[in-house]
Amino acid sequence: MSLSCQTAVRSCARTLLSSSSLRVSTVCLAQRRNPTSSKRWSSTEAAVNPKISGIVDQISQLTLLETADLVTSLKSRLNIPDMPMGGFAAAAAPAAAAPVEEEAAPAQQEKTLFNLKLESFDAGAKPKIIKEIKGMLGLSLVDSKKFVESAPKLMKEAVPKEEAEKIIAALKALGGVVTMD
Repeated sequence: MSLSCQTAVRSCARTLLSSSSLRVSTVCLAQRRNPTSSKRWSSTEAAVNPKISGIVDQISQLTLLETADLVTSLKSRLNIPDMPMGGFAAAAAPAAAAPVEEEAAPAQQEKTLFNLKLESFDAGAKPKIIKEIKGMLGLSLVDSKKFVESAPKLMKEAVPKEEAEKIIAALKALGGVVTMD
């Protein structure tokens, strides 16, 4: 196993060990680190869960990128918050309370960012709409014309509600139809 894979496995193991909901056998990790000391661990090897031993064997064969993907997948599936490297013991208590607050917050939050989509426009208002799109999006005149002619098309993403309402009002006054998703 290469040095970078060993580092990734250790990082993964530390992350998993810091989680109160999942414990990994350190005996398997110690054997991976120093395979010559297998006699030393032979008395406790019988107590190691074969399922965990198989998982550790599979992890040890992963590349660094695959190990990183595994860590992110485990963090998302097990709802493990990201912790800074170092100081895991000190960060364990506040991290346990954080997921409870995060779950309660989405129910109370109102959508604040919107996507704006140019749906259609009046044929007579096309030149005005092109000029407005040019100024709003910072496109060239030719690109703005192509953009307007290809309606319906997404104009802006993640726009605050107040700004989105101003843009919709401005284009509506010129003869355009814009929706807010």
